[in-house]
Amino acid sequence: MTDEGSPAALLASYARFPIRPGLSDAELDAVEKEFGFSFADDHRAFLAAGLPAGRGWPDWRDGDRDQLREKLALPVEGVLFDVLENDFWYEGWGPRPAAPGTALAVARGFLVTAPRLIPVYSHRYLPAGRGGSGHPVLSVMQTDVILYGADLADYLRREFGGATPALDGVRATVAFWRDLA
Repeated sequence: MTDEGSPAALLASYARFPIRPGLSDAELDAVEKEFGFSFADDHRAFLAAGLPAGRGWPDWRDGDRDQLREKLALPVEGVLFDVLENDFWYEGWGPRPAAPGTALAVARGFLVTAPRLIPVYSHRYLPAGRGGSGHPVLSVMQTDVILYGADLADYLRREFGGATPALDGVRATVAFWRDLA
């Protein structure tokens, strides 16, 4: 059963999506091992309380593994697309190499060190990492990164409950992605 104040209970209260039984600790551990990341603590608790189902929600239990890998790769692949096709260059990478292939290789090398983003819903992401929670939810489309909620519960209120208060003073918490937001 979910805690009444939890993000999972909040999402269930909107009755917009079926909520399947949550992932067990063993299932969560297996997903983390298979895909090479750790869910942030609040993201993990959300998925343990109930697994949202339907279009846009990653199905960590029964979903197509290749599609999940693609979803995990999208933030980095989107940045690389903008490097190659839209002349994007992050100043923290130093001077941009003149050759497009070299620029792409340099960007890829730096992006390996950027915090990994884990899909929550559609193109909304939370950073990976056990021991962390309360991160803002980011909407990531290539290098267009927008804050969509101060934390997971706030995001769910905004995305599905119609809440629209300003996000004054909220800033992304993880390197690289916060600079794009």
